[in-house]
Amino acid sequence: MRSWLAGTLVSAVLMTSLELAAQEYPPNDARGKAIYEHHCQGCHGLNGRGDGPAGASLKVKPADFHRFQSFLKSDDELLKTIEHGVVFSPMHSWRGQLTDGEMQDVVAYIRFLSQLGP
Repeated sequence: MRSWLAGTLVSAVLMTSLELAAQEYPPNDARGKAIYEHHCQGCHGLNGRGDGPAGASLKVKPADFHRFQSFLKSDDELLKTIEHGVVFSPMHSWRGQLTDGEMQDVVAYIRFLSQLGP
């Protein structure tokens, strides 16, 4: 009984600490801007319209975050795209190159960009 109770308490403490750790790092579009400018802007462009200089020669054009189709994607969908890439496109996986927090920051910045006017 004691070992079961101890195991349950340890599990509860671990789960609580994991939840707190996730809450301590809310996505931040200012941090995301720096990451976007360094890693994404070349293809997706300064304002996220898919018109970056490196994207001009790609057969599959980079996403334009101002298009309704991009706007409809959930944050989770955008995060999975950044994390895993897109099959049969130049959008590669950023897993291992960016941390989870950095990828979340980029999503926050993409959301900011998508609200900018023309």
